[in-house]
Amino acid sequence: MKKSISILVLSLSILFFHNHSISAEKVDLLKTDWTFKGLFGKYDRASLQRGYQVYTEVCAACHSMQYLSYRNLAEPGGPEFTEEQAKAIAASFEVLDGPNSDGEMFMRPAKLSDKFVKPYENVEASKAANGGAYPPDMSVLAKARKGGADYIYSLLLGYEDPPAGIKLDDGVYFNKYMYGNKIKMSAPLSDGLVEYNDGTEASEEQMAKDITTFLMWSAEPHLETRHKTGFRVIVYLIILSVLVYLTMKKIWSRVETKV
Repeated sequence: MKKSISILVLSLSILFFHNHSISAEKVDLLKTDWTFKGLFGKYDRASLQRGYQVYTEVCAACHSMQYLSYRNLAEPGGPEFTEEQAKAIAASFEVLDGPNSDGEMFMRPAKLSDKFVKPYENVEASKAANGGAYPPDMSVLAKARKGGADYIYSLLLGYEDPPAGIKLDDGVYFNKYMYGNKIKMSAPLSDGLVEYNDGTEASEEQMAKDITTFLMWSAEPHLETRHKTGFRVIVYLIILSVLVYLTMKKIWSRVETKV
């Protein structure tokens, strides 16, 4: 009996110190000023357009965005490229179509109605090209990860040399914001990696903020509409409450108070 109690105490002690160690290593996510946060939050159009550029030139080689169509780039509430710009963007990619009159498949320039072109034919092909690691689809990534936009922003800027005593396998990198601190994606951003069309300086922090904003919009494209609707509902409820109060006050003013 005493032996069993000793083992139980030892187990609880190990568990306590293990959990204490994990909590001590917890790192707070980086914070920045997001325009889409808060009751009146809305997306920065310029940042969305720059974010799409970062996705195209940096991320699209490995990561798909299967739920987005090229027409979404010109829709209200999004990057709001002009229709001509969106058509030109789509036409710069080729998609498989067909069959034609001869029963053969063929390649053609993408149209606004087409989904974003995928970098790989299927999941297995993507794994084979990335050392067995699957680059996740980025369409709803900002909502699928705990921490949302802050987590993605922190992850992109969280690459460091591993602490002393930690050895990493080939093709594995240390990231202090990644769960487990190990990631198979090398640092995707570096200063001046892209040349922004609007002349904005492409610092690592700026690119991380822009691509995160773009991914947030992709995951929640109706955020601005939802914020506007919520504000109108609140105003409506306030007005309704005032009217009800005044009505009840007028009704009860006709009732004589009994002494």
